[in-house]
This record gives sequence, C-alpha cells and structure tokens, in this order.
Amino acid sequence: MAKVTKAREAAPAALPGEERSLEASLRPQRLSDDEYINQDKVKGQLRIIIEAAKVRGDPLEHIALFGPPGVGKTSLAYVIAHELDVPIRVTSGPAIERAGDLAAILTNLENGAVLFVDEIHRLPRVVEEVLYPAMEEFHLDIVLGKGPGARTLRLPLPRFTLVGATTRIGRLSAPLRDRFGATYRLDLFTPDALEQVVRRAARILKVEIEPAAAHEIARRARGTPRIANRWLKRVRDYAQVRHDGRVTLPVAREALAALEVDDAGLDAEDRKLLLAITEKFGGGPVGLETLAAALSEDAETIEDVYEPYLLQEGYVQRTQRGRVATERAYRQLGLAVPQNATLWNGDE
Repeated sequence: MAKVTKAREAAPAALPGEERSLEASLRPQRLSDDEYINQDKVKGQLRIIIEAAKVRGDPLEHIALFGPPGVGKTSLAYVIAHELDVPIRVTSGPAIERAGDLAAILTNLENGAVLFVDEIHRLPRVVEEVLYPAMEEFHLDIVLGKGPGARTLRLPLPRFTLVGATTRIGRLSAPLRDRFGATYRLDLFTPDALEQVVRRAARILKVEIEPAAAHEIARRARGTPRIANRWLKRVRDYAQVRHDGRVTLPVAREALAALEVDDAGLDAEDRKLLLAITEKFGGGPVGLETLAAALSEDAETIEDVYEPYLLQEGYVQRTQRGRVATERAYRQLGLAVPQNATLWNGDE
C-alpha cells in the first residue's frame, strides 16, 4: 500500500463512519452563495463553463484545483458533479499505484462522469503517461505482450471530466498541467466567510449557537472551513456534556481552551513548531529538513499543513537560508522579543 503523508488534515475517506457521515452532510451541493460559501471569483468562472458545457452537450473541460488543505477542493468537485447532474468517482494519487489501477477506474466510469483525484501531484509517472491520451482523446493505449511481438490495443473510454486537486500545483509535471482546460486557486477564508460556514453547519447539525459563539469559532479556524466545522462539532460535544447543549460565547471559549486552541487559532502543534524555531534555533533561520527532524515530523506536512497559515498571518517568514520566526510569533508565545527579531508589517 502506498505511504500516506502524515497530516492533521486527513482525507474524508480516512474518517470513521459516523464522522464521515457528518462530513458528507455538511458538504455543499450547489454553487449558490448560501451553499458553497466564499471563492466568488472561482464560482463565477465555473458557472460559465458548466453552463456552456451543458448547452453544447459536451463533457466539462478537465479542471485542476489547488490551494491549502481544507479550503474546499473536494467539496467543489462534488458541487461540480451535482451542477452537471452526473455521478462522481473519488480516488487519490497515492492510491493509483499502477497503470492497471487507472485503467480499471476509467473503464468503469459512466459517460460524462466526474473523476476526482485528490493529491494528484503524487501520481506515479507511469500512471501519468497512461492518463494523457485518456484526457485528450478518451482512449487507453494498452500494450499486449513483450519484445518484438508486442502490439498496442486502443481501448475507447467514456467521455469524462477529470478534476484534480493538489496543495502543490508546482509539483504537477508540465505535460499533465497543460492538459487541464481550467486551473483555479482556492484561497483561505476570511473570518466573515467562515462565520457563514459555521452558521450553516450549525443549522444542518441542529446546534443552537449564539452569533458571538459562531464568530469566535470562525475567528480561530485558521481561514479553513474544514477546521471551522471540526471545531463546531467538538464545541457542540462539549456543550452537550458539560452544559445544556446550547453554544454560547463562554461555552465556545471554554471548549476551545480545552482543545488547546488559543485566541489566534494556533493549536498545540503550531505552538510546538514556533517554539522549535524560537527556542531551539534562536529564532532562525533554520532549514526545513532540520526543522522537520527536530519536530519528528514530515517536511511535506510542515510545508503543506502548518506553514500556509503561519506564513499568511506573519508568524513565520521564509528566507533563502531557512525559516525565521517573526516578532509576532514571540509576542503570541509570550516570549521576550530579541532585538534582531524580524518585524511583521501585516494588520494587527
């Protein structure tokens, strides 16, 4: 079995049964603003190409989605399938180890279906080469036999739409990247947009929540709807066990404190990373591999999961020599700010 990168943001397929069911219930179905919240520019462009494809009766162009973990790439793939009114098949790059695995998936698709491949940058090269003619001409070239007697069999495929998701668009090979008709970046959410996500999830989960509590959860959700929904479910559990089930602002703060989520949305793992830079390495610069070794963590997980929010919020900076903790990181950790600390000029 392919090695799966260790990460806080687990794929939906890895969730336990009950949690997976909850995750599915919170997933938006349509591109409407009250369903799929935020990403307005991407939604506007998708509406046009989806409607045009439906008018022509053609399959939608292949689409690449990229951005930080948890910002809605998987959800958007489901939304695209619902908007087209076609079935969706879900898999991931690490799960497709051989060309035969891909052939089995493609030949069993329905005509017009959406094939969603998460972590598409981790497809093996031999699988990529089989995918090229499938994307361009909707056929598979299968080699039968070996040596001088080998021959090629061309197998027609249903006309499908590939939706590939990745946190690292630069890791896609140029030939694969060029075969996508549209590429969209999904950004981290604003606190206001996340508050809408929390309120929508609370309605679906039948959780009574105060507006101030929804704002507090959203404010600490690191710009990520997946985390916002996760915190809401954990706060709901806390309210049901320790209180009367109603999520008020004091209850939300108490529950988040129990989860070790601070007022800036940093959790224990974030603080562990920042403390490693500030205390073990004197504020940096420190190389990614050295930092990963010090934390007993995978370098790709640090780069893909932890860093995007810490970089955006100005707790860490990347330099040619390595990662550097900023003045804001020292203040958030309650540490004395050294004179040579890097200043952060973002909004306080």
